[in-house]
Amino acid sequence: MMNGPRSDMGRWGGSPWQPTDTPSPEPEPEPDRHPRRSSRSFWARCFGCCSCRNADDDWGGGSGSRGPGSSSGGRRPDSRGSDPHQPDSRGSDPRRPDSRGSDPRRPDSRGSDPRRPDSRGSDPRRPDSRGSDPRRPDSRGSDPRRPDSRGSDPRRPDSRGSDPRRPGSRGTGENAAGDGTIQEGMLVVTGVNLLSSHSDQNRQEHHTDEFEYDELIVRRGQPFHIVLLLSRPYESSDHIALELLIGNNPEVGKGTHVIIPVGKGGSGGWKAQVTKANGQNLNLRVHTSPNSIIGKFQFTVRTHSDAGEFQLPFDPRNEIYILFNPWCPEDIVYVDREDWRQEYVLNESGRIYYGTEAQIGERTWNYGQFDHGVLDACLYILDRRGMPYGGRGDPISVSRVISAMVNSLDDNGVLIGNWSGEYSRGTNPSAWVGSVEILLSYLRTGYSVPYGQCWVFAGVTTTVLRCLGLATRTVTNFNSAHDTDTSLTMDIYFDENMKPLEHLNHDSVWNFHVWNDCWMKRPDLPSGFDGWQVVDATPQETSSGIFCCGPCSVESIKNGLVYMKYDTSFIFAEVNSDKVYWQRQDDGSFKIVYVEEKAIGTLITTKAIGSNMRDDITHLYKHPEGSEAERKAVETAAAHGSKPNVYAMSNSAEDVVVQVETQDPVMGQDLMVCVVLSNRGSSHRTVNLHLYLSVTFYTGVTGPVFKDSKKELVLAPGASERVIMPVAYQEYRSHLVDQGAMLLNVSGHVKESGQVLAKQHTFRLRTPDLSLTLLGAAVVGQECEVQIVFKNPLPVTLTNVVFRLEGSGLQRPKILNVGDIGGNETVTLRQTFVPVRPGPRQLIASLDSPQISQVHGVIQVDVAPASGGRGFSDTGGDSHSGETIPMASRGGA
Repeated sequence: MMNGPRSDMGRWGGSPWQPTDTPSPEPEPEPDRHPRRSSRSFWARCFGCCSCRNADDDWGGGSGSRGPGSSSGGRRPDSRGSDPHQPDSRGSDPRRPDSRGSDPRRPDSRGSDPRRPDSRGSDPRRPDSRGSDPRRPDSRGSDPRRPDSRGSDPRRPDSRGSDPRRPGSRGTGENAAGDGTIQEGMLVVTGVNLLSSHSDQNRQEHHTDEFEYDELIVRRGQPFHIVLLLSRPYESSDHIALELLIGNNPEVGKGTHVIIPVGKGGSGGWKAQVTKANGQNLNLRVHTSPNSIIGKFQFTVRTHSDAGEFQLPFDPRNEIYILFNPWCPEDIVYVDREDWRQEYVLNESGRIYYGTEAQIGERTWNYGQFDHGVLDACLYILDRRGMPYGGRGDPISVSRVISAMVNSLDDNGVLIGNWSGEYSRGTNPSAWVGSVEILLSYLRTGYSVPYGQCWVFAGVTTTVLRCLGLATRTVTNFNSAHDTDTSLTMDIYFDENMKPLEHLNHDSVWNFHVWNDCWMKRPDLPSGFDGWQVVDATPQETSSGIFCCGPCSVESIKNGLVYMKYDTSFIFAEVNSDKVYWQRQDDGSFKIVYVEEKAIGTLITTKAIGSNMRDDITHLYKHPEGSEAERKAVETAAAHGSKPNVYAMSNSAEDVVVQVETQDPVMGQDLMVCVVLSNRGSSHRTVNLHLYLSVTFYTGVTGPVFKDSKKELVLAPGASERVIMPVAYQEYRSHLVDQGAMLLNVSGHVKESGQVLAKQHTFRLRTPDLSLTLLGAAVVGQECEVQIVFKNPLPVTLTNVVFRLEGSGLQRPKILNVGDIGGNETVTLRQTFVPVRPGPRQLIASLDSPQISQVHGVIQVDVAPASGGRGFSDTGGDSHSGETIPMASRGGA
């Protein structure tokens, strides 16, 4: 095996991995089409005028190491030196996502890439390296950047050593002299009850009772209750102050060190009041600021009495998580509808839509935002980016950072994108059924997880933002444009015979694209742009030199106000640009021959509130197609693009209309494509028609044409004629790629009028669903069994079949290796699980093999509480990886 470094994008790796048997040279990089990353810091480039743009905030200065408490990588993103392994290096690197070379991690890459992140060579930068590397989060040595590092650092709040300067010290309580002596009469805090159990008032009132955590989790701007256990009764002359601290260098001025005097009004909405004094117990009501930083705070108590001062030692059991609060009217993430909050904050599963507008597929996704470890993973993402703690109270900044960190480019984020069709060194994006396994893997290892595509990036983003308290939904845009030249039009080039010129077609139209909406006010924009904001974590184009997108006001998109931040022009092109067809002329120039005005953003949809139905939200993103307001929005946006005069160049008469019809084809069967030509004029029309059929990735990247047809037709006035193209399974079998999608290019020429016909039609081959059946009642803490049935639709053997099973409150992510399934064979397997939380739950399964993907199923499981009324169970739900499962039964066709 090669002794090569990591190949995933970012600042961990060295030169790209190459296979030892048939090495292929790297393609020569072409000139960078994206703006070079400047020497400004991430925060200056990513936010400009944002409130958290000070990159040194809480991180101890500019260049060099982040310091012992940092969770970020060892190299700074704004390093001034030239490093071929860094995406912002001044040198040329063929692994750069904006290089013209082929990169499977970019959705619009034109070829495949054999480089994979899990090279088997020995490399101290690799997560499976046997040596110790202080840069590795799971190294056997001590890593000061990881929150669970075993080393001792007096500057860190959770350091194993004792630091008398910090209230979180592991030492004993202090008196004013600092010698640890407890004076007689001193008011000593002997314990704290944060009332943090799932059934306690705090967790119930703050809607955090579903979190599988024992610590107190509250939402900002809303009071919570605690009980202080004292060494003697509380007296009116005693003074008590609560303190909350976060970050490596907490400062009062930055909001990272909060002091709350009991019985006195605090600053910025912080205060604490005595609600009951009963002997040596003191009940307090604590108010948090609606603008508080979110994250995990250390908690301590200071007392002052005539006998001296006391400080409670830090105890990790007393840590408090503070989240955004959509229930608080003073919080800028406030949502005023309870049904929205139930759906977009508290719902742990949802539907993600894919396919084409005419053939919409849907799959259930386990967001799992309340699963144990997920909240820590979400906060680790902010740490890993090096986000200043002082900026973590701003949802605009937090959501923008999440959009950058969910993908691995630039910053070694959560997921490695891969659109090559080759996933042998990771997980096929279609095989994931939820976010939990992905986020816990990233938290556990500190390394990016292979692989993701748009719906995976969006599913993980929904999990993270809901977990942190932002109302978030997963949105699918059908016929989604990818504008690469900021023209705000989708430009498609053809030769003299109207055959596509693929080497010029850099713009692409995705069959579907999935992103996120999150709800917040936008005080950084003029009035009228609050509400839903688009956030897109799929790495398509850079934004200020970083692969992130949003938050962008949906209202600004609707009205074509492409100058509004962030990234409005790119998202507008995705939903409301026109498709412009250019034909090469005899002199080599190009002329617009057709403008298709209703081809982009034809349907924008999300899961409906309170049900599994689809909700059409196209009207939120665009005015009705063809309306005066919609045309004004398009032309306003185009005027700010790179081709502002494009509409003045179009002139064509249209009396022959083209429509494409397809049946609902099933993978493994023959299919038929039908083109309908209609003459709406008063004269005969002679049409020369060309049909080109190819397979296509859902991102619009097409394979070679594998079938074509040419025909001349004469249409009488008002007449229609159908042209049928049959396609046998054996003709398309060897060409299939992910999603089983195909693209039909229709082009033609009307002899009498000179009209040019042009249309692109995408359709997909349907795959079967998994059938799940619950065998018996589901009760918290008791074993339950589910049966999964699958029939192979193909006449060929499926090899290396893997099932995945997951469901929040039911089953931690589980991988089942099944082996081979014969052609047209039916298999049945049974699995047991132990529910840990009561209520309606979703158990989700998927199947993946090299021959077929996008196979999944779901069943609702209504879990009864355990006997005695226990709501939670510590048993069951364990995660299993790589388990080999024998089939219970097999059947033939």
